[in-house]
Amino acid sequence: MLRPERMSRVSVTGSKRVMDDAIEAIHDLNQLHVTEYDDTWEGFDPGDPVEGAEEAAQKLVTVRALQSTLDVTEEDAGRARIIGDEELEAELEETRKHVNELDDRRSDLADELREIDDKVDTARPFAELGIDLDLFSGYDSLTAAVGEGDADAIRGALADAEAVEEYELFEAGDFLALFVYPDVDVQDALVGVSFTEYEVPDLDEEGGATSPEDYIEDLQHRRRRIESELETVENELEDLRHEVAGFLLAAEEKLSIEVQKLEAPLTFATTENAFVAEGWIPTEQVTEMEATLESAVGDHVELEELERASYDEDGHAHEREPVESGEGETVATDGGTEMSGGSPPVVQSNPGPVKPFETLVGVINRPNYNELDPTVILFLTFPAFFGFMIGDLGYGLLYIAFGFLLMRRFESDAIRSLGGVGVAAGVFTAVFGVLYGEFFGLHQLGEIVWGGNPPIHKGLTPTHADYALGWLVVSLLVGVVHLAIGWIIDFYQNLSHGLVDAVLESGSWLLMMFGLWAWIFADAPPTGAAPGLLVGAESGVFAGHPFAFGFTGFDPVIGLVGLAAFALGFVLLVLGEPMEGVEFLNVLVNVLSYTRITAVLLAKAGMAFVVNLLVFGVYVTEETHGGETVDAWHFGLGGMPESAGTTFHGYEVVEIMSPGLVHGSVAAIVGGVLVLVIGHLIVLALGITSAGLQGVRLEYVEFFGKFYEGGGEKYEPFGRERTYTTED
Repeated sequence: MLRPERMSRVSVTGSKRVMDDAIEAIHDLNQLHVTEYDDTWEGFDPGDPVEGAEEAAQKLVTVRALQSTLDVTEEDAGRARIIGDEELEAELEETRKHVNELDDRRSDLADELREIDDKVDTARPFAELGIDLDLFSGYDSLTAAVGEGDADAIRGALADAEAVEEYELFEAGDFLALFVYPDVDVQDALVGVSFTEYEVPDLDEEGGATSPEDYIEDLQHRRRRIESELETVENELEDLRHEVAGFLLAAEEKLSIEVQKLEAPLTFATTENAFVAEGWIPTEQVTEMEATLESAVGDHVELEELERASYDEDGHAHEREPVESGEGETVATDGGTEMSGGSPPVVQSNPGPVKPFETLVGVINRPNYNELDPTVILFLTFPAFFGFMIGDLGYGLLYIAFGFLLMRRFESDAIRSLGGVGVAAGVFTAVFGVLYGEFFGLHQLGEIVWGGNPPIHKGLTPTHADYALGWLVVSLLVGVVHLAIGWIIDFYQNLSHGLVDAVLESGSWLLMMFGLWAWIFADAPPTGAAPGLLVGAESGVFAGHPFAFGFTGFDPVIGLVGLAAFALGFVLLVLGEPMEGVEFLNVLVNVLSYTRITAVLLAKAGMAFVVNLLVFGVYVTEETHGGETVDAWHFGLGGMPESAGTTFHGYEVVEIMSPGLVHGSVAAIVGGVLVLVIGHLIVLALGITSAGLQGVRLEYVEFFGKFYEGGGEKYEPFGRERTYTTED
């Protein structure tokens, strides 16, 4: 799980006359990640595509263009089918003609609609003004124009123009009509004034209309007719999509496979009579590939395992392990040597439940071959962070249902993976919900499961307020542990460069973090200023309720030792990488960042509480807990007391925080139901955007930043799994 699958670099060498058969066998096996020949071997050249590759590629482009035009998707596929070359040729040509004919007609009609809209926009000012179009032409000594502009500014400009003797201006909304005597250039007369002039439409184009209104009406009538024609064409295209979608998907798959095979020699090294193909394959599949090639082409092709990308007995990466000819044994050499075939592609090896979290890791980058894959750690921590922050059985069940919906209803691997992450987060949310005794923010679950005394509380109510402080401290401890795991992984990976490098680059941070926090929890000199919630007999966190660990802080001597360890770590850090010395406070800041877990916990609990308070109401009683009288909050699920000062369910009511909508009129009850549903849906959604994003941030920024680089190459084997076609 923490390592990618072991990969071997292999070479396939053979006679050109059996190259097609070898390509067919390798493609069907779908295991070899082919590396492209870099044209560095003397006497070898990159290969040429097999005859017919260009024609197949052109057909593939045609099929994909038709799919795009018809908007064909995976959901349109039918059963897998056998599709022959002659059938493909004939049906593709017929489909192309039919689709192009309808698409051209659709484009023409769409162009006509745009043209009509432009004409309507041109004529609308004249219709608004209510002036016949023939009044704007046919003058010898008068200028007429229609447009938009500032009427007052235009009047002033015309009055000041020496060439203008008389003018008349008509207004209708934003539109203006100008009549100027004598015949002058309107734009010259309006120098410095903004005036957008419109062209006078030709009424004869639309059946000889006599007015702008009739002209627009004729255009609208024509538009409705074209829209009807366009709808007919769209329906025909939709019917055609259902008819040919299965064929197009099958044709695309068949041609993709064909092009892949025909163009494969482009990545080979070739001579006049031979070819060499190199690539990476999972080591455990080398034997299978060898047997497959032998079965397909006999001894005309030789498979040679050139090297294995593996790890030494301590698990550290070695970039080269050449295989001795004929022995098949690996011999580890200098880990600093660069592989001749480049870095091996990465095949993440995680079990089913962990697999969806590879998508979250991939958001940062795919792990490279020489580092640990953090997916399993993300699987163990992110859902726990999320579940702890939301902690509600009702919300957890909805998250599980939503995750299953994404996994079942979508074909996208990324969305299905997010569904798997949602299911895992929902499970932890439900588990913590049971421990908190909460169901959509109500505490009746605690009564049913725990007899009214759940093992843990969120700390929102006065009765259990100590838990809020307790969770703050716990979140700090979680941060220390989580970050320590990251730096320990980094220490382990740096051991491949030597113990000294590992100590300087990673051990220094571990010393600084553990030393600083030991000093803080010891409340040791020279400051002795640790917050009271962390240390001391009255801390209410370790020494008493809610976490009775009997711990009141480290001995001050341990604190001073921790401070010394912090100083030593800082010196080692500066010795190893001086520039990182300015970031020494990360051991404090990064751990404090984990308090956001408690912040989100209380915020989400508070939001759910407010929704339930508005709907069911809350009354407050005084009760005795541990010899102390404290306020206790109760939702009005079993009714509400009439007023403060009365006795309700055996306790004196001291305050009514909210009477609750469900205890009011019919209209209030209906409103209460709406508030209940919408409110909890909002809390549910914000749980994803707050708990989800904050949890991811802790993983990506605080945790991954300690050891993770990524940058691994995706494993893309030569071949394709058939979905829409079959050869049987």
